[in-house]
Amino acid sequence: MNSNQKTIIGSEEWCALPEIGAPAIKARIDSGAKTSSIHAFNIQAFRRNGQRWVSFELHPVQNDQRTSIRCERPVVDKRTVRSSSGIPEKRYVISTPLTIGEQTWEIELTLANRDSMGYRMLLGRQAMNGRLIVDPSLSFTQGARTAQEIEDLYDTKEPPRTGLKIGLLASDKKLYSNQRILEAGGERGHEMLFLNIKQCYMKLDATEPEAHYRGGSLLNDLDAVITRIRPSMTFYGTALTRHFESMGIQTVNSSAAITQSRDKLYSLQLMLKNGIQIPTTGFANSPIDTTDLIDMVGGAPLIVKLLEGTQGKGVVLAETRKAAESVINAFKSLRANLLVQKFIKEADGKDLRCFVIDGKVVAAIERSAPPGEFRANIHLGASARVVRLTAEERSLAVKAAKTLGLSVAGVDIIRSATGPLLLEVNSSPGLEGIETATGKDIAAMIVSSVEKKLRWKPPIHTD
Repeated sequence: MNSNQKTIIGSEEWCALPEIGAPAIKARIDSGAKTSSIHAFNIQAFRRNGQRWVSFELHPVQNDQRTSIRCERPVVDKRTVRSSSGIPEKRYVISTPLTIGEQTWEIELTLANRDSMGYRMLLGRQAMNGRLIVDPSLSFTQGARTAQEIEDLYDTKEPPRTGLKIGLLASDKKLYSNQRILEAGGERGHEMLFLNIKQCYMKLDATEPEAHYRGGSLLNDLDAVITRIRPSMTFYGTALTRHFESMGIQTVNSSAAITQSRDKLYSLQLMLKNGIQIPTTGFANSPIDTTDLIDMVGGAPLIVKLLEGTQGKGVVLAETRKAAESVINAFKSLRANLLVQKFIKEADGKDLRCFVIDGKVVAAIERSAPPGEFRANIHLGASARVVRLTAEERSLAVKAAKTLGLSVAGVDIIRSATGPLLLEVNSSPGLEGIETATGKDIAAMIVSSVEKKLRWKPPIHTD
């Protein structure tokens, strides 16, 4: 096929994957990407007649987790692919026919969790070679699909609500974690409301307390509120959470637990009081005490942490005593409260993120810092892989969450020569890194936790 016979397509097109059972799936056309990928979850490898196969599930319609297709395909390969966030991932590769317009041909697809992406499928240049020409100014050159057509193809009619009314108290509806919780709740039959913290307000009254949302909507009929409060909104967010609690509305997590977790110094003191080991840590108010503060944690190299820092911000590695003195005194001149902490060299830039729900570790990953970085933080480009925890590490994570009273927590642990040490406990842990690495539906587990607390069970349908 010469260039004159190639089909012109736009930056997005409706495709079909007939052998997978997807009659319509919207794809992002990206000639800058070599490989193509499809959204997949619950990925399980198995053998059939001596050959490697993989089973997976697919939500073919964006922002719809109710419509699901289960697929099985032979494994073509398993490759390391760099995701859009720059993190290398090992992905299974399958082969299947693709239909665009009137053309059908075989392509390779990598299986990846694309819940955070705008499209369930990405079509790369390898699949387009010799057949297609991309005009990025165009869209749906091979025909558009209406919402009604998609509904008819997949039977995506909204089921009647028979569940709970759950509010998600947060700041940004578009965040991956918030989207996942809203989708998971809707999929389980609940009415999910996103509540922007800044747009909530309250009436304090001994007999008729009320919670309102923008425009005057009354929130008193909520069954539960899932709290995901960013650090900058801790004061007002916990005030709202206390108000919901005073009205008898179930909250996940509680205001008291969130407040304790956000005070880094106090939370570390609580850990030590409950027998949980942490890296040797120092705290002082005056720059005069800098030298002794450095000696207390064993000298340089050491870590300097701002008490108000989050997601790796406000954390500095001082590799020499002189550098440590400069950083500490600079922060103190700005009247910033900080912790000085022993640097655990043998950890080699790695830590463990344990996701705890209701006293159980439901998932765990090991995060590795990128080259030239000492912090194993996903927001800073760290890679992640599934890890098997020791019994001691699992026990530490559960105990740390319990100490702060958190029913949902991200517990960060570092492996040292003397055993596991607690780094930090996050009361609003992100879901993207751990769901992507483990393939587990953490969002559904959080919603399930609410159901158990309220003793709610899905209705039994009879013919």
